[in-house]
Amino acid sequence: ASVPSRQVVPIQTSFAREDTMTRKSLTVAAALATAGVATAVPAQAAGNGPAKVAVASDHVFSRANQLDHTESKDSFTIRQYGKVSAANVRNQANAVSSGCSADDACRSVALSFQIVTFAGEQTRLNAVNLSDAANKSCTGCQTLAGAYQFVVSTPTPLTLDSAHRRQLADIHRRLDALTRSKVPATDLRTQADGLAAEVNAVLKDAVDKAP
Repeated sequence: ASVPSRQVVPIQTSFAREDTMTRKSLTVAAALATAGVATAVPAQAAGNGPAKVAVASDHVFSRANQLDHTESKDSFTIRQYGKVSAANVRNQANAVSSGCSADDACRSVALSFQIVTFAGEQTRLNAVNLSDAANKSCTGCQTLAGAYQFVVSTPTPLTLDSAHRRQLADIHRRLDALTRSKVPATDLRTQADGLAAEVNAVLKDAVDKAP
């Protein structure tokens, strides 16, 4: 889809929670703790020479089991590009709990916040935001995965100033603390949604104050 210039695309949120006894199947792209890739590669543009294509991919994966009853991981990435003709961005969070019991339950939490900024007129955007949480023979386990994606499009490249970066860094610190807390699953999602709303507000303010 083409993105009009100068706007914060509404955040995409994907949140999965599972605290039932079992889940029969699970598909995970890669068993990685935290992985991130960001590039801007040239592409041929008719008449005007090469144009950049932004590519960003972030993935958080957590697994809790009998050997490691609690695993909590999060990612907070900021990808800033110049002018691009297209942007392909992907954000994913996966959490698994397996093999624990109601008397000795597991807890697995994966949260991924991805911020992408780029500039251009009618930039082609392909954005994917996914989360999956699964209990595998894990009675009473808490398993949560949350993916939050923010895409900012402006006519000219946006550079976040020090004040906005400090605000985002503070949100990142609180995300780290929340991820590793013992907050009940429902409350954790509510608080994560609140942090996402704060990120959205910071980005909108940055866009409003941009030259």
